[in-house]
Amino acid sequence: MALIESLVLVFVAGFITDLATGIGAIPFFFVDEMSDRLLVALWGLAAGIMSSASVLGLIPEGLAAGTVLEVGAGMALGFGLVIGARKLVGDVELEPKHFKEADLKRLIVILGVLTVHSFPEGIAIGVSFAEMGLEGGIPMFGLAVPMLAITMTIAISIHNIPEGIAISIPFKSMKISNWKMLGGTIFSSLPQPIGAVIAYFFVEQAQWILAPGFGFAAGAMLYLVATEFVEESREQAVECAWGRNFLIGGLAGFVFMVPFFLVGQAQFMELLDFISVVGTP
Repeated sequence: MALIESLVLVFVAGFITDLATGIGAIPFFFVDEMSDRLLVALWGLAAGIMSSASVLGLIPEGLAAGTVLEVGAGMALGFGLVIGARKLVGDVELEPKHFKEADLKRLIVILGVLTVHSFPEGIAIGVSFAEMGLEGGIPMFGLAVPMLAITMTIAISIHNIPEGIAISIPFKSMKISNWKMLGGTIFSSLPQPIGAVIAYFFVEQAQWILAPGFGFAAGAMLYLVATEFVEESREQAVECAWGRNFLIGGLAGFVFMVPFFLVGQAQFMELLDFISVVGTP
């Protein structure tokens, strides 16, 4: 039963990050477009957040659980997953109309594209829960949740917002209804909770996977940052300086996440106690 409860919690964390993608569609309920400068900066912000999560969170945890060789091998596999998946789906462009007019072949391609985008992030969530139940975790729903898991859920949720904005732009340009646009953005990150559950199950059943698993998640995310995030932001920079805005966003995202990885379990519990005291009438 404990495993089932843990899997449900991991799925919920992944589903929270999935729903966060939908937040990116909300502004388009009220406006038709956003400035290029803001969009580039948001992609930079997402890149900084994911880089920080990998460098300050996943890689150190992997080194604590295993050797440099194991973590390095995992990172290489993470690179390989994204490279191989992107070659498999080729240069297919995911357009809003495909959600409405998908035949079997097109549906398979769509799912492949969505998996390339979101599955590695789901793996990162699942791996971050690997030490759930051990001493020092944050009490939550009767389980001891690792601080890393909370941090990764926050990081990927924030990262998903600009991704949701980018997905919403073509929906808006094709005059598709706001609610369908919102549903499409959420659907695009559906592989995240699925990937999170699969990754957590494997690291829970075989602890030797833990160190390579942390490396795998870090490698996949860093490769996505270095390729996809950069490409997406460049495409948005039609009427603004790409490098400066992306760099400002990236530094802001990286610095924003630093306190989450520096704070310890004890300090986090003290913060929760302080909030509960302040909130008590």
